[in-house]
Amino acid sequence: MVGVVVRPSVILFDWDNTLVDSWTTIHQALNVAMAAMRKPPWSLQQTKQRVRLSLRESFPRHFGKRWAEAQQIYLDAFRAIHLDRLSPLPGRGELLERFVRRRVFLGVVSNKTGSLLRREVAELGWTRFFGSVVGAGDAAADKPDPAPVALALQPSGVSSGEEVWLVGDTGVDIDCARNSGCVPILLGAGLTETERAGCAPRYVCPDAEALYRLFEAL
Repeated sequence: MVGVVVRPSVILFDWDNTLVDSWTTIHQALNVAMAAMRKPPWSLQQTKQRVRLSLRESFPRHFGKRWAEAQQIYLDAFRAIHLDRLSPLPGRGELLERFVRRRVFLGVVSNKTGSLLRREVAELGWTRFFGSVVGAGDAAADKPDPAPVALALQPSGVSSGEEVWLVGDTGVDIDCARNSGCVPILLGAGLTETERAGCAPRYVCPDAEALYRLFEAL
């Protein structure tokens, strides 16, 4: 395994299910769209397995020519509930505080629609942590394309490389890190061993404390 040889000066985080718990909200809004499009509902497990890409990438696959209509239904359903259900994952706020105290530039790169993403960041009072917050639709393409990472890095003055970590919970995040030339870090235990091997992160950190210990060890 190739090791990280420098302590990162920039850490870019995925948002959903990396920093906040949002599976049930996504699942409910998605099934509202499924019902409206007369498609069978997904189970929560199916949602967790299938939701990876941004709406503009995934909805044409699921809804064909009616994808824009389905997207609007999904967004309306999501907006109605997402702030009430917004919940940070354990230790994430404290983790961000610790990195900011160490003068690490923090950013978010998410496949959640940019306007919704920034509403959630503000609702948690976390805007102060981040030098950039990039969501789906903000760049020319979405993860795993490198375009949103390049946009998120602009305010930092740092180019992609070993001193930039991209931390996420899915293979799309790991692919995006590799496509961008950043260090791919998997956070959480949401993937099976087979899935982890397939996406090949540089490191796997089961929780926030493990991620900070990794940082401190460098």
